[in-house]
Amino acid sequence: MTAPAINRVLAHTGARYPIIQAPMGWIARTQLASAVSRAGGLGIIETSSGETANCQAEITKMSALGLPFGVNLPIRFLKDDAMLRFVCASGVKFVTTSAGSPAKFIAPLKDAGITVYHAVPTVDAALKCVDAGIDGLVVEGGEGGGFKNPEEVSTLVLLQAIRAQVDVPLVAAGGICDGRGMAAAFALGAEAVQMGTRFVSCAESPVHANYKNAIVDAGVTGTWMLNTKASPCIRALKSQRTQAIHGAGRMPADSFAGIRRVYFDGDMEAAPALAGQTAGLIDSIKTAQQIIEETVAEFFAISQRMGALAAARSFG
Repeated sequence: MTAPAINRVLAHTGARYPIIQAPMGWIARTQLASAVSRAGGLGIIETSSGETANCQAEITKMSALGLPFGVNLPIRFLKDDAMLRFVCASGVKFVTTSAGSPAKFIAPLKDAGITVYHAVPTVDAALKCVDAGIDGLVVEGGEGGGFKNPEEVSTLVLLQAIRAQVDVPLVAAGGICDGRGMAAAFALGAEAVQMGTRFVSCAESPVHANYKNAIVDAGVTGTWMLNTKASPCIRALKSQRTQAIHGAGRMPADSFAGIRRVYFDGDMEAAPALAGQTAGLIDSIKTAQQIIEETVAEFFAISQRMGALAAARSFG
C-alpha cells in the first residue's frame, strides 16, 4: 500500500509527535497524561479503573489545560453508558476503545465529532473494526504489558499482517520504548507508537518508586504471561506472587484486589504488577520530555541512516 502523504495519526490527534501514552488503569490520569502531551506526545486518560466520577473529573481537568489528549473507553469494563455519554458531550476529540467490540460505540462517538481508534490483538478483529467504520487501529502485540491475547503474536508479525489487509492508520503497541522500536514499527507500516511500560516508569508517573525500580531492574525475561488458559490473560513482572500463578496455570479471581497497593504503596507482592517485555530495555527513570525527545532523535537518526543506505543501494 502507498504511504500516506501526511501522518494521519498526527492529523487525528493534534499531537506534535506520533507517540501515544497507553491508558493504564489508575495511572493514566492528568499528572502523567499532561506531562506526555506537554512534551509533544499524546496523553490518554484511562477509564478502566471503573471510578466513573474520578475519571470524568480527570477528563475535565485535562480539557482545561488546552493540550491535545485522548480518552480510552474499555468496553468490557464500563458499567453503563455514563462514561460514553460524558465523553461525547465533553469536547474530547480523540478516543481509543478496547476490550470488546466497538460497533455500538462508533456511531455515537463519531456523531459527537470524535475520531475513534480501536485496540486489536488479531487480524480478524482488525478487519471487523474496519468494516464497522473505525478511523484507526492500535495494534497490540504480545510483548506489551497488561491484558493480552493468550494466543500471543508479536508486534513485528501482527503489524505486518494487519497492514497487508487494511489501509487505516496503525499505532504499534507492545515491545516499543525508544526510537529503535519506533523506527522498526514505521518500517512495517505504523504511523505512530503507543508506549505503556516506558511511561509507567517515567518521573511524572504517579506510581510508587518500588514499581518504577522493579521495571528498571527487570531483565528481558523479567515478565510472565499468566492465565493463558483462562480469562483474563495478562503479562506482568516476575515476583513470588506471579511465579505461583504461573506455576499453577490459573490466576485466582481476587488477584487484582490489591492492585492499588502495588501502584501507590509499592507492595510488589500485593497483586500482579503489569508490565511489558520492554522492562528489559529500560535502565533508568527519565522524564516524559526526555523519553519523547530521545525517542524522536533516535528515530530520525535511524531513518537518516536507512535513507542513506537506500540512496546508495547499499547494505552498509
